[in-house]
Amino acid sequence: MKFMRYGKYLGEPADAVDLEELVKRLGDFFLQSGFESQFYGMNEMDSEKSMEALRQAILKALQEGDLLPEGAMSDELREMLQNADAMNNNAVRDLLDKVMERMAQEGFINPRQPPQVTPPPQTSARGQVGQPQGRQMEARFEITDKTIDFLGFKTLQDLLGSLGRSSFGRHDTRDLATGIEASGVSKQYEFGDTLNLDVSETLFNAVRRDGAKVPIEINYSDLMVHQCEYHSSCATVVLLDCSHSMILYGEDRFTPAKRVAMALSHLIRTQYPGDTLSLVLFHDSAEEVPLGELARVQVGPYYTNTREGLRLAQRILLRQKKDMRQIVMITDGKPSALTLEDGRIYKNAFGLDPFVVGQTLEEVNKCKRAGIMINTFMLASDYSLVHFVQKITEMCRGKAYFTTPYTLGQYLLMDYMSRKTKQIH
Repeated sequence: MKFMRYGKYLGEPADAVDLEELVKRLGDFFLQSGFESQFYGMNEMDSEKSMEALRQAILKALQEGDLLPEGAMSDELREMLQNADAMNNNAVRDLLDKVMERMAQEGFINPRQPPQVTPPPQTSARGQVGQPQGRQMEARFEITDKTIDFLGFKTLQDLLGSLGRSSFGRHDTRDLATGIEASGVSKQYEFGDTLNLDVSETLFNAVRRDGAKVPIEINYSDLMVHQCEYHSSCATVVLLDCSHSMILYGEDRFTPAKRVAMALSHLIRTQYPGDTLSLVLFHDSAEEVPLGELARVQVGPYYTNTREGLRLAQRILLRQKKDMRQIVMITDGKPSALTLEDGRIYKNAFGLDPFVVGQTLEEVNKCKRAGIMINTFMLASDYSLVHFVQKITEMCRGKAYFTTPYTLGQYLLMDYMSRKTKQIH
C-alpha cells in the first residue's frame, strides 16, 4: 500500500520579510542624492534606479539581520546570505527577486522593463543577417508616492520621538466648568479662538443628570469641550540648497535635508491643513519643485545662487494670505552666484564676493519689508559663513541654527511647532 507523508508548510522566506521595516531601512538608498552614485552605478539627476542596485541594497539589509524571523528560512539559506559571493547564488537571487516582486505588488516600487528593440538587418548577397546584439539595457525601477509618503511619516515619527512626543494630533477632553474653577482662571472666549464642543459627552451628562426626556436641557455644568490649540495659519517655503557641495567633503548633507523636508510636509498636511508648504531648490539658479517630487530630486550644478532662491520664495509667499509667512533656508555654503538683469549668471566661488553678498543682503532686506521671516539652518561652521548668516538673522529678525545633518530635523521641527501654537484652556 502506498503511503504519503505530509509536512507543515512554512511558506516562502520572502513572505516573512517585514516590507515596511525593509523600506524604512532602504530609505537612504531610495532617497540618495548623488552621493552614493559611484557605489550603486547611478547617474546624478536619475530618478529611476537599477533593479540590480536594489537587489544589492536588499541583500545588505537582510545580512544585517532582524528582517527575517527565526524559522522563516533554512539554516542553509541563512548561511548562503552571509557569504561574500551570495549574489552569485541562485537560491539567494531567487529570494531577492521574490522580495522585490512583493514590493512591486504592494505598491512600494514601480519596475520598468527596458524597451526591446530589434536591430535593423544587414543585407547581403545570401540574405539578411542581423547585427550582433549589444549589451542589454538594464531594468530600472522608480519609487512610488506610497513609498515617499511612508518615509515622510516614519521620519516625522522618529523626530517627534526624539523630541519627547510619542504622538501628534491628540486632543484632551476637559470639563469646561470644573476646569476653569480648578485653575481659578476666568477666560473670555473671543472670535477666532478654537473651542470644540464634545457633543456626545455633553448630551450624556445632561441625560445622566435629568434622565432621558425630550427636550434635553443642557446646563453650564454639562458642557464638555476638546482642549485644543489655536494654530495661526502659516505659509512656508523650504529653500533647499542643492549645489554640489551638499554631497562633497565625504558627507551627504542633501539626503538628510530631503528627509526633514518630507517630514515637515507630512506634518503640515496631516496636522496643520490650513498651512501651505512650497519647495524651492537653488543652485546656479532656482526653481520651484512640486512636493511630490521631493524624494526624487538630486544635487545639481556647482554654484549657490541664494538671491535667486530668495526672489522666487518671495513671489510664492506674496501670493499667500496667511497670518505668518516664512522662509526656511537649508544650506551649507556661501552665496557664490547671481542672476544678472540680462539673464546671465555671474559666478565666483572664491571667498565671499562683495558684489554677490551685497545683492543677496539686499534681497534679504526686501523680505524684511514684506514681513517675511527667514530662518536659516546652516550645515557648515566656517567663520565667514557664520558672520553672513548672523547678518541675515539680524536683518529679518529670524533665527539661525548652526547644526549638522543629524540634528537638523529636531531643530527645524521644534522651531516650526513652537511658533505655531498657544494653549487655550
